[in-house]
Amino acid sequence: MGSLSIGQGRAALSAVMPTFGLRVRWDDLELRLPDDPELLALAELAADGVHDPEVTPFSWPWTRGADEEVKRNVLAHQWKNRARTAADDWTLSLAVFRGGEIVGEQQISAKNFQVTRSGLTGSWLGLRHHGQGIGTRMRLMALHLAFEGLDAAEMVSEAHADNPASNAVSRRLGYTANGTRAAAREGRSVIENSYRMTREQWDARPDDLRTEITLEGVPPVRRLFGIDGPKQSTRRGNA
Repeated sequence: MGSLSIGQGRAALSAVMPTFGLRVRWDDLELRLPDDPELLALAELAADGVHDPEVTPFSWPWTRGADEEVKRNVLAHQWKNRARTAADDWTLSLAVFRGGEIVGEQQISAKNFQVTRSGLTGSWLGLRHHGQGIGTRMRLMALHLAFEGLDAAEMVSEAHADNPASNAVSRRLGYTANGTRAAAREGRSVIENSYRMTREQWDARPDDLRTEITLEGVPPVRRLFGIDGPKQSTRRGNA
């Protein structure tokens, strides 16, 4: 049998694992599951720096260590999450592309989503891409996928109190503060803020947050995750 082109190979992969066919697009940004060459680029981006070395935005210090250690952490994380596709425990670890260049990762995860319709987001950007508004845009894209594509009833975001960028994105997008808790981070206690966005809040968002975000490959992912029944809303992002 002859070898497949890159496009043909991804199409064949998506036929077996529908998450590889999922696309979220908004102007120059795209979210999609990375293949292995793209995953290596994502790992190299992380090794180049994700945050100021003096701060610690993550509970698990996966960005610490030599470049090869950081790269292995990214590969292991992505490979593990590729396999999390059960209806009661799934994760979408989507690479973020801007103009075709990989710039970070946007994750959506959920447990017992069929029952709760509740999910959690998490993300990171390569350090050289900070301060350009990408973090807000990719979170908005993730919310669009969750609410308009997967029929979420609520989405939650968590951030340490000393992570101003992540906290600011949640406030900018209209989340409601959802309490705090003490969390462990590198052997020390830190306050973690929780934010909640409900379907009602999403539907009532202001006009400047209603954008032309497009979704591709959602129906097979819905079937994979066991999301049954008609969609709650068929409105476009700019409706």
